[in-house]
Amino acid sequence: MTSQRIPPLAAFRSRDFSLLWFGNLVSITGTEMSRTAVAWQVYEITGDPLALGAIGAARLIPLVFLALGAGVLADAFDRRKLLIFANLATLVCSLLLGLTTSLDMASLWMIYGLTALSAAATTLGMPARQAMVPSLVPREHLAGALSLNITAWQLATVLGPTIGGLLIAAAGVGTVYWIDAATFLVIIGTLFLIRPQPVAAERRNLSMGAAIEGLRFVMSNKLIWSTMLLDFLATFFSAATTLLPIFAADILKVGPQGMGLLFAAPSIGAVIASVITSVFGAGHRQGPLLLWAVAIYGLSTAVFGLSTSFWLSMLMLAINGAADTVSMVVRGTIRNLETPDEMRGRMISVNMLFFAGGPQLGEIEAGVAARLLGGPLSVFLGGLACTFLSGGVASAVPELRAYRDGTSLRVAKEVQPAAAD
Repeated sequence: MTSQRIPPLAAFRSRDFSLLWFGNLVSITGTEMSRTAVAWQVYEITGDPLALGAIGAARLIPLVFLALGAGVLADAFDRRKLLIFANLATLVCSLLLGLTTSLDMASLWMIYGLTALSAAATTLGMPARQAMVPSLVPREHLAGALSLNITAWQLATVLGPTIGGLLIAAAGVGTVYWIDAATFLVIIGTLFLIRPQPVAAERRNLSMGAAIEGLRFVMSNKLIWSTMLLDFLATFFSAATTLLPIFAADILKVGPQGMGLLFAAPSIGAVIASVITSVFGAGHRQGPLLLWAVAIYGLSTAVFGLSTSFWLSMLMLAINGAADTVSMVVRGTIRNLETPDEMRGRMISVNMLFFAGGPQLGEIEAGVAARLLGGPLSVFLGGLACTFLSGGVASAVPELRAYRDGTSLRVAKEVQPAAAD
């Protein structure tokens, strides 16, 4: 008897999931618009690539201090209420950015401070947002729901920078911040409307021990920590988008409208790759696919760094986004297959340090390198470093090279003698 195929959009049959998906799409679009505005405003104030890198520092500091505890919070408190609180906090930050900018009172340090507060609220809400989805859809629709969430994020990262760049040129950065604040009202409204089902899972007390237990689990599993390390190395050395204001203004000379398109290009590639992987799957040799995806991510970054053509730059950034999406799908598959249910929330919180910490540290590295070497050379060398280091991880972790269809090298060795008998 064959199992019934689940339609790709079946998760939308759930009213609560549909509401949350739409709210997230609107809110993340606003957030991406705001990120574009912050980058442009900081470069407009300072003209200094190091100041752009400092945006990453402002987002990284709260992440480092709060990431591990955020997963414990998601298990200890009502996730919907935690998300409402987190989005209210980010709403206030966007309002303050809009108000100070509109009144011509925005200073560099005020922008950094509000960026850090917004990052703190986002960090506290992230594990709760990811953990809520299983309580909104039937178990058989969960994979499709997670895929649709990735699609929403990718659409938002296409729409947000594009709309943000156009609005900056037409109405200024202050308008972008006000619109971002309004988008948070949408997600908060949807959170009040949904009624998640109670999750049949163990509720834990708030303690450092619970967080440390999650960290120990990750570090004891080579497959999990190696995928996190790849994610970190790629985003640390290949943070090309950090310096896009420099490329848009000084190298490609396309202004804020062109900068918005450059910001959106990786997500255009990501959407295409997402559709392909949704239809055809990620293939059987998932370990090698992951390693090749990270290598291509680095190479496309290197070519972008040397490009003086707007359309070649767009193409390289699109390939960059496509490779990152393939990598993200495979990494997520490996981690979920290798992590037991009772550890998943804390694994997510540890992973936050890698997938969010890498880009923020990468922004700092990119700013320093651009100050010392210039934007194009720093991006080129960072892309090459990403490619070579992915080869180093491949050499050091044979379990990852051999990972196929959810089967690690360790499992394969255990099964092979039995099959030979």
